Amino acid sequence: MTYFNRLLLLAISFILATCQSEPSSKPVTTPSTSEYQDLIALFKDWRSFEKPPLLDGAPDYRSATFEKRWPEFKQLQARLQSIEISSWVTAQQIDWYIVWAEMNGYDFNHNILKPWVRDPAFYKSLWSYRSDVPAHEGPTHHGTTELWTYAFPLSAEEKERLLTDLQVIPALNEQAQLNLTGNAKDLWVAGIRDIRSQSQNLRAILDQPGVMNHVDLVEAIELAANTTDQLASWLQSEASSKTGPSGIGKENYTWYLQNVHLVPLTWEDEVMILKRELARAWSSLKLEEHRNRDLPELKAANSPEAYNTLAEQSAASLMTFLEQDEIVTVKEYFDPALREHLGQFVPADKRNFFWITAHHDPRPLYSHFYHWFELARMDQEPHPSEIRRGPLLYNIFDSRNEGTATAVEETFMQAGLYDDNPRVKEIVYIMIAQRAARGLGSLYAHANEMTMEEAGGIHSEYTPRGWMKTEKELLIFEQHLYLRQPGYGTSYITGKCLLENAMMDYARAEELAGRPFAIKDFLDQLNAIGNIPISLGHWQMTESNSHLQGIIQ
Repeated sequence: MTYFNRLLLLAISFILATCQSEPSSKPVTTPSTSEYQDLIALFKDWRSFEKPPLLDGAPDYRSATFEKRWPEFKQLQARLQSIEISSWVTAQQIDWYIVWAEMNGYDFNHNILKPWVRDPAFYKSLWSYRSDVPAHEGPTHHGTTELWTYAFPLSAEEKERLLTDLQVIPALNEQAQLNLTGNAKDLWVAGIRDIRSQSQNLRAILDQPGVMNHVDLVEAIELAANTTDQLASWLQSEASSKTGPSGIGKENYTWYLQNVHLVPLTWEDEVMILKRELARAWSSLKLEEHRNRDLPELKAANSPEAYNTLAEQSAASLMTFLEQDEIVTVKEYFDPALREHLGQFVPADKRNFFWITAHHDPRPLYSHFYHWFELARMDQEPHPSEIRRGPLLYNIFDSRNEGTATAVEETFMQAGLYDDNPRVKEIVYIMIAQRAARGLGSLYAHANEMTMEEAGGIHSEYTPRGWMKTEKELLIFEQHLYLRQPGYGTSYITGKCLLENAMMDYARAEELAGRPFAIKDFLDQLNAIGNIPISLGHWQMTESNSHLQGIIQ
């Protein structure tokens, strides 16, 4: 049953229930309010509720637990709906819609996506790196071990924290074998890889300085790794019985886009946009190659020394451009945030798509690393709104963070970043084509018109120069992620398009007011609004929500 049909049945049931003559059937009402502080109080209660209770020290994702908690969730939704926001300023109204979208995300996960039932990768617990967006990409459970937050050798306090984190893993691995009753073949098979990798990464902790000196820590690591092995073996033994589709279908996909990620598009709209961007990127690449035909081709760095020199020059070039060309207000934390992620030399036969581009010229990739500026801003300049301060749930930030990072690659190019070497523009178009192709594949996978492998074929075959054919791990990782998280695979391109729409309306308003458009003002305002869906940023910057008609109430 599609999500639309489920909602229709719920509506009919509600109407029938409220038409009964018995006094006891009167619906419970929530007193209305128009105080912004009541939204803040609700937000805190909502976020507290969203974290599940514990079972044997691990988050409890059992079906019975979800059903038991459902009435409490409906009460939270009723409280939200009782808040009257028409008199509020735009920024406050937007905060209301953020909470609304998160609650829709919980509803959708509970009834349709069900990652704890369908998606073995949901039970991945160990994360050795910080995501380049506000939270981990894709559905992630509530008790993860964030290894990247630890410094080895561990202090006594940090050792106890790690022990507490690791104790979640055995209990959750056991629970996974009860909860995972879904029949999503591609999600199941691809998820085995994530669980097996976790076992290897857990045992690698034993090699960290000082770990072997702590018997209790060694035992906790080995128990976590052994139970992870057992989970992987169980998943493998069950894999042959999984025969069902993994996509959520077009109608569910559209509902999710609009009501959770606040992307004012349909599945069909996204197909059209990604096809258009794929064709535009390919044709622009070929025209750029023609224009540059008499210029020397870019040569990839062929040694660590050559790469380090290229990386240093590229980082300096980007930072100088952003400041001297008045692209964005460059904060003191921008440069160190970028320099932590310059990368290192990778032998030619080991490079994935992005490091192939970086070994030719890393400035397009470093432009995408606008991500790290945004995370540094979250750390050092927390947003004044408590609702916007931390990561939004359910990857609702994807159109904003991935869309902006993708958009600035081309924005910086058009503003003159590569005037010193036009050949680098070719890399920008190759990157756009790659993101359009992979997103297009993910759309067909969610419509269940292609398997994950077939979607990866579009991703691979329509990336120029064969640069997605050199290293298969990235291809599997990306298509698996996008199948797990609806809307994420397309958010790079569709978020870019939504940002361009926002820029158009912003620039037009400036022109009508007799003011010159300044990209610095636009990006500074976008940055100040925070990591919220680009459609909401558009609304706040222009004071117009016409692009959201049909979604907002």
